[in-house]
Amino acid sequence: MAEETKTPLEDFDWEAYEKGETAGEKSREELTRTYDESLNTVKDKDVIEGTIIALNKREAVVNIGYKSDGIIPMSEFRYNPDIKVGDVVEVFIENQEDKKGQLILSHKKARASRSWERINAALANDEVIKGFIKCRTKGGMIVDVFGIEAFLPGSQIDVKPIRDYDMYVGKTMEFKVVKINEEFKNVVVSHKALIEAELEQQKREIISKLEKGQVLEGTVKNITSYGVFIDLGGVDGLIHITDLSWGRVTKPAEVVELDQKLNVVILDFDDEKKRIALGLKQLQPHPWDALDPDLKVGDHVKGKVVVMADYGAFLEIAPGVEGLIHVSEMSWSQHLRSAQDFMKVGDEVEAVILTLDREDRKMSLGIKQLKNDPWEKIEEKYPVGSRHTARVRNFTNFGVFVEIEEGVDGLIHISDLSWTKKIKHPSEFTQVGNDIEVEVLAIDKDNRRLSLGHKQLEENPWDVFETIFTIGSVHEGTIIEMLDKGAVVALPYGVEGFATPKHLVKEDGSQAKVDEKLNFKVIEFNKDAKRIILSHSRIFEDEARAEKQTERKAKRAPRKAQEESTVVNTPLEKTTLGDLEALAALKEKLSGK
Repeated sequence: MAEETKTPLEDFDWEAYEKGETAGEKSREELTRTYDESLNTVKDKDVIEGTIIALNKREAVVNIGYKSDGIIPMSEFRYNPDIKVGDVVEVFIENQEDKKGQLILSHKKARASRSWERINAALANDEVIKGFIKCRTKGGMIVDVFGIEAFLPGSQIDVKPIRDYDMYVGKTMEFKVVKINEEFKNVVVSHKALIEAELEQQKREIISKLEKGQVLEGTVKNITSYGVFIDLGGVDGLIHITDLSWGRVTKPAEVVELDQKLNVVILDFDDEKKRIALGLKQLQPHPWDALDPDLKVGDHVKGKVVVMADYGAFLEIAPGVEGLIHVSEMSWSQHLRSAQDFMKVGDEVEAVILTLDREDRKMSLGIKQLKNDPWEKIEEKYPVGSRHTARVRNFTNFGVFVEIEEGVDGLIHISDLSWTKKIKHPSEFTQVGNDIEVEVLAIDKDNRRLSLGHKQLEENPWDVFETIFTIGSVHEGTIIEMLDKGAVVALPYGVEGFATPKHLVKEDGSQAKVDEKLNFKVIEFNKDAKRIILSHSRIFEDEARAEKQTERKAKRAPRKAQEESTVVNTPLEKTTLGDLEALAALKEKLSGK
């Protein structure tokens, strides 16, 4: 290659060069002015545009047309990972020349200075903007948008629930501004809003093709206490907890798990509300159809208690096949009780089939039938006259209901509690839960009830009382209760009598009172009715009557003596001899006949 020949400039001023002058004074000033005019005039705190001319991991070099290039940390471009050489960016002039003569710029401050204008414009124009997710916070994420920290709620990240928020930290995503609070400088953004419109169109297309009974594949999206949400590929459907399995399901998580793929059948859907009801159990045959055809009433079955109620328990004898054990079929006892007294959820129970309806898929069961009915041989076990210990169950005004054993109840009438005490209510004699000795008086097998007595355990004291409280006898008694119709009087030997108000008048004319101890005369005794009628006033009334009779007799005695003497002194006709002879003749005549 030929060497290039260099020739000197013809108009070069060699004399000036030798003197140290490279150009004339006028030329030097022109050059300086021309150089200064070629540079941008900048001031501190200005926001201008610059071009990125170089990039590395730590910083970006930006040319703003100034005498030196500025440096910006790459951390200020985290929101835009696609930044490249040649991009025009806004910069904030922090310092035209630091101690090292370096131009200091800030992209972050430039963005912040104009950020609110951009944020408001993005909201007004429904504009899609980019933001950098900085970190997690309570309820969502913090996003850097135009240098402003905006809030991204967890529910606005995606259309499906988010289980791992941390996977989004450090990502740059597109957002829409959904809310601005100028007063508190709060901005809320949403990524979900970007995809909802597209999903809405997809939903309409999917729902338009749906048919009841159609089987689709879906993915378990969310599990709640009431059911499972299934993603059908852009539209969600719900499998209600009752449609997960033919058996009882208490927690849907026991049947399915998140992200599991399932075949489901469409049960119903709503075009307007875009609700789709799905079923899982409907893809399986009903358990009742697979039930043993030889199963019949009277057979014994075993199962697990799945539901409890006051009125009974549901026993699952096979998945999806349940029978009801009514509380009345849990015990031979007729006392009202709750099913919880006999069993609880989870218990393994054996029962007897009482009814079986395959068409309506209903079954009733019983457990008391596993024991013998105590009333089958009641006459042998509890014959009339036998004595037993019973437990007091409850009271009525007319007697006490007791239970001798489970299922064998009896009634003690209030009149059969005591021979002597007048009992107004059974609670005066015994208490619920107490044991009481009884004697069987009668058996009512049809109504499953025994007539019982307590007083019959002792001899009838009224047989003895009849010889003691004879009519007219006087006994000391104490008034223990005053009633409208009279007073109850406590007599010896624990027996009580009754006196009407007119028989409670004392000799001085006053009325007897409660707790007063007086003598009473028996004026009536009824053993069958166990009634003794008493009188206090009859005692002094009878005495007064006796005295009057005595006085009356004393007055009559002289008059009677005078009458008798008059009769003695009255002359009598004498019997003549002729009369005697006539009588003798009559006698002979009669004897002759």
